[in-house]
Amino acid sequence: MSAPSSSRKGFQSSELSRAFAEVFTAAADHPVRITRRDGESLVLMSESADRARASLLELASQLVAVTTGTEGTLAGRMSDRFPWMLALSPADQDACAKAVLATARASFATNQPHLAVTELTAWRETATAIAAGMGEKPVEWLENPSEAIERS
Repeated sequence: MSAPSSSRKGFQSSELSRAFAEVFTAAADHPVRITRRDGESLVLMSESADRARASLLELASQLVAVTTGTEGTLAGRMSDRFPWMLALSPADQDACAKAVLATARASFATNQPHLAVTELTAWRETATAIAAGMGEKPVEWLENPSEAIERS
């Protein structure tokens, strides 16, 4: 029994004209290789997959610059590249630097660009929330849920 069409990783170029819907459906899920008889194979992917790869390459170039630096701490060098990190505490800057690097390595090793981009975005959103003053006041929990105001 064959696997579902969306799990196929490759197609012959002739299938583009006679089974284009299957090829496009597969390419919407993941990059697919289009094998040509008269030339180098091509890869067809969604625009979002292409953007994710571009974001990962941009992040990689910044991390290479940060990790090859010799002055200061890793967190300090990363804060120079990613100024939003300055909103984090020194301990969180260090945790952020280590987490982003570790996740980037996993992204590169597994060809999963979303891992590193998601990690970086999560830390940036945390820093943004801290900079906006969220987390300064302790959260007040209602002792009695019946005291909650209902929305109409």
